[in-house]
Amino acid sequence: MAAEEQPLLGRDRGSGQVHSGAAADQELCIDQAVVFIEDAIKYRSIYHRMDAGSLWLYRWYYSNVCQRVLGFIIFLILILAFVEVPSSFTKTADVRYRSQPWQPPCGLTETIEAFCLLAFLVDLSVKGYLVGQAQLQQNLWLLAYFMVLVVSVVDWIVSLSLACEEPLRMRRLLRPFFLLQNSSMMKKTLKCIRWSLPEMASVGLLLAIHLCLFTIIGMLLFTIGEKDEAQDQERLAYFRNLPEALTSLLVLLTTSNNPDVMIPAYTQNRAFALFFIVFTLIGSLFLMNLLTAIIYNQFRGYLMKSLQTSLFRRRLGARAAYEVLASRAGPAGTTPELVGVNPETFLPVLQKTQLNKTHKQAIMQKVQSYEGRPMLADEFQKLFDEVDKGLAKERPLKPQYQSPFLQTAQFIFSHHYFDYLGNLVALGNLLSICVFLVLDSDLLPGERDDFVLGEARAVWPTVALGHDTTDEHTDCVSLPAHHPQHKANG
Repeated sequence: MAAEEQPLLGRDRGSGQVHSGAAADQELCIDQAVVFIEDAIKYRSIYHRMDAGSLWLYRWYYSNVCQRVLGFIIFLILILAFVEVPSSFTKTADVRYRSQPWQPPCGLTETIEAFCLLAFLVDLSVKGYLVGQAQLQQNLWLLAYFMVLVVSVVDWIVSLSLACEEPLRMRRLLRPFFLLQNSSMMKKTLKCIRWSLPEMASVGLLLAIHLCLFTIIGMLLFTIGEKDEAQDQERLAYFRNLPEALTSLLVLLTTSNNPDVMIPAYTQNRAFALFFIVFTLIGSLFLMNLLTAIIYNQFRGYLMKSLQTSLFRRRLGARAAYEVLASRAGPAGTTPELVGVNPETFLPVLQKTQLNKTHKQAIMQKVQSYEGRPMLADEFQKLFDEVDKGLAKERPLKPQYQSPFLQTAQFIFSHHYFDYLGNLVALGNLLSICVFLVLDSDLLPGERDDFVLGEARAVWPTVALGHDTTDEHTDCVSLPAHHPQHKANG
């Protein structure tokens, strides 16, 4: 975040290609503002190259087509696990009926994997070029991306050199990383888990001490003597030695197997039930709930911080776009806060922005409400609040009929009592099917008489034709986010 606070425009615009003519400068200014706005809408960092060529590459990389292709490549390399040896590409998972799975020849899956690794290498190169060398060296995700690609390529070469007979393929363990690094939500989840580990470790230590202490107590309570060994062999089998006792209490702590562990000891002495009650109260009802509370609190705190970071990126991107547009509008030496952004200057930028059509329309209407007056920084920031608003929907009015018969039919079929009739018809249809299936459950499919069932299934929909009421099946009309009804609904 500290890197995002640094001023970018002077460095980026100075490092771009020098254009001749005011038209080229104006086009570069518009492209920079477009990219900044798209970064703000998508909560992306604005710390990247801003010259003309980099802007084109940046927009192409984050276009819907490019991102879908990248997502398909990630899906392709992950789906290889179902085809590679040992293959899971069988009709059934039961080993008794499973036929010999199809084994792909050596080099087939490796060719597909090579294509995916090459695409990931291009992806890493584009990302590294766009963020710059300084930012690349500080980005741990990109450095880990590079290391995973290196290990995968080396392991792929070893696999081909051994004719696909190697005992272990390390690159299979690293494939989920490609999905992880491409998903911001998974990155946030992993970072939150990393932040939660210290507090979770302290509670985990308490759980381990609790488990070990009660294991020792249980082995002392449920000791099997030489005289009673034959009699108590079955009843006290869960505490025969330390590994079995530890495993039994661990399973008891994490699952609901109280009868399996407690009843053998309870049959010998009723007082032994107190041991399991105290163990469950401390472990399951206190320590496990404490662990759940810590995880919830950490995720809640990280969620709030993530929302603050997203809001900061939204405002930073919008402010950067404002600075670019305002610097072109005013004379030299004038601060952008005093100049503002003309609506005529902003509308071409908005047209080029990749944005939802409804949200774009709402922003355009709000811009046009300024009636040519320059927008100040706060007003420019508030334009993008429309993106966070939902889409209000309203039902169109019922058609008006002149015929008394149609008016009566409209009143009857749009009444809520007719909804009850439709629900009753659907319930009757379901019950009739269940009754006939139960009556014919002892018959083979070829011996069943489906005439009555078919007639019932044909009669019920005929009765329910009128249930297609106007209130339930009218089309919803999407309204702009600034519509009065949307504001009234909160």
